[in-house]
Amino acid sequence: MNAVVSTHISSQSPARRAWRRFKSNRLGYRSLMIFLVLFGVSLLAEVISNDKPLVARYSGQWYSPVLQTLPETTFGGDFPTPTDYLDPLIRANLAKPGNFALYPPNIYHHSTINYFAKEPNPAPPTRDNWLGTDDRGRDVASRLLYGFRISVLFALIVTVVCVVFGVCYGAVQGYFAGWTDIAMERINEIWGAMPTLYMLIILSSLFSPSFWLLVTLLSVFGWLGIAAYVRAEFLKNRTLDYVRAARALGQSNLSIMRRHILPNSLTPVVTLIPFEMAGAIGALTSLDFLGLGVPPGTPSLGELLNQGKNNLDAWWISMTTFTVLVVMLLLLILIGDALRDALDPRKVLEGDTP
Repeated sequence: MNAVVSTHISSQSPARRAWRRFKSNRLGYRSLMIFLVLFGVSLLAEVISNDKPLVARYSGQWYSPVLQTLPETTFGGDFPTPTDYLDPLIRANLAKPGNFALYPPNIYHHSTINYFAKEPNPAPPTRDNWLGTDDRGRDVASRLLYGFRISVLFALIVTVVCVVFGVCYGAVQGYFAGWTDIAMERINEIWGAMPTLYMLIILSSLFSPSFWLLVTLLSVFGWLGIAAYVRAEFLKNRTLDYVRAARALGQSNLSIMRRHILPNSLTPVVTLIPFEMAGAIGALTSLDFLGLGVPPGTPSLGELLNQGKNNLDAWWISMTTFTVLVVMLLLLILIGDALRDALDPRKVLEGDTP
């Protein structure tokens, strides 16, 4: 029986064995599941937290306000302006017999100002605003949900750009070696010697803030670490027998790099991805905290932290934002540690065979 199990395990691909090792790390695996659930929930932010009903029925007509911009005259209002679905008159009209409105669980968008709050802003948590409001009367829970989504999407885009450019740069540098490696390494040293955060602050202050500008700026400085790992892997693998055999068979340099060396050099790149994402989130939060990040009004964890600093008595702002940020970064770090162990060939599970 043991021989059959060993034969089955040894026949598994390296990817399957790595996945088994990853799942055996309960802390890392559960962190991945929790992170995916949180990210999935944030992708549905418009359905979970919005000041517009998902579906509404008025005077026999069905509407989807979350997808449509409708004037308030549609629902018995007086003006042809976009409907404020939190207006007591509109809510009363939608609640009349024969009418219907299905609101999201949290009835506030990240830009919605609660004009009907009973306390001055920033207001503490209440039944209406679960985590209170910020200094402008906007719902903190909604801004955290949307801010989480923007942070993760930003980190994913920056990480993908850095991985692609870093892999290409490090592959060319490591494969051709010689003077190519020397010249490109000098460029790395000069570029890496620049104070990244200060450069980001200067460039962000020179240009109008935008999401894609920040993606570009962080990607420009974020690829160096990945390129260094890929260079080391290519320098090591370029002299192995299978590469010499491929070269002797007349395969092109691009084919050898893409088909033979690259698949065997991606282990450090994969393990770095969660840490790259954590670094991108930290950089975005820092710039937003300084007021040099995303455009004003955009839900941002850094902007909420800045509000918490300016309103120390409003403990709910800083505490909830800090908790979300810590949990997000902690999950990414635990996932990265689990990936590093899963892809380490020296770590073998019971029953694995080399």
